[in-house]
Amino acid sequence: MKKPFERVVEEHADTVLRVCRAVVGVHDADDAWSETFLAAMRAYPDLPDDANVEAWLVTIAHRKAIDLTRAGQRHAVPVADLPERPSTVGLPGGTDHDLWRAVRALPGKQRQAVAYHHFAGLPYREVAEIVGGTPEAARRAASDGIKALRTTLSDPDRGASRAADADPDADRGINAEADATPTRTPTRAAGPSPARTRSR
Repeated sequence: MKKPFERVVEEHADTVLRVCRAVVGVHDADDAWSETFLAAMRAYPDLPDDANVEAWLVTIAHRKAIDLTRAGQRHAVPVADLPERPSTVGLPGGTDHDLWRAVRALPGKQRQAVAYHHFAGLPYREVAEIVGGTPEAARRAASDGIKALRTTLSDPDRGASRAADADPDADRGINAEADATPTRTPTRAAGPSPARTRSR
């Protein structure tokens, strides 16, 4: 028998938020988190009882990250003032801005592999099923991403240069992977549902 969906949110909220922060960045993470759980709530009744719920949620988050990135590229408008920094109260690792900036500077494939394997704890086989490719490719991408993070975080000057020189269209890596068909596509539902009820 499946757990009530409220329990699913309680158990996986932080993991999904960390994944969203890594993949879409701090400012869009809350939207991606909300969209992930809204879609998941609608699809949850049809999810098999023996399904890997965490992998299923990360797959939905991956799709929502693609949607948000595409929407942002279509509708981005210049603004006079920067938005306020989102609150980090109650968010594990929320004040480690250097880490999140370094993660965002990674190429799309590396960023996703690091997020899904190291932040969500998924095995490389399931990472490959979500982003496309082979487990070996996912392992290499995660390894390269971790090496880049270690270099960036151990040398702040180099990290700042890396971020400043990054291709402004680097996030298109996510979009390019949207056309890759995963070997496993868990049931998903798009569209709004009731408001999120994150307990963390």
